[in-house]
Amino acid sequence: MKTSYETIVGPMLTEKGTMLKEKDNKVLFRVAKKANKIEIKKAVEEIFKVKVDSVTTMICKGKTKRMGRYEGKRPDWKKAIVTLKEGEKLDFIEGV
Repeated sequence: MKTSYETIVGPMLTEKGTMLKEKDNKVLFRVAKKANKIEIKKAVEEIFKVKVDSVTTMICKGKTKRMGRYEGKRPDWKKAIVTLKEGEKLDFIEGV
């Protein structure tokens, strides 16, 4: 069992994430690749002291990159869209 801080890698501060936060009260997180929705929900509730309504996850494929004639690949990673219950909000994004 992972700790909450191993499950949540960090918040994702993107343009799409900002629009989701303002419109639908959703927050984007980059999470551990093997974390499931239940672990993500518990981790967010424990770390940020908010109530989570639902969690949606997706695996993002790493891009292929070239350095001259050599080709490499960035690692795959997992993203979670966390919907907060009505009336809840996260303050760590407000100052950015």
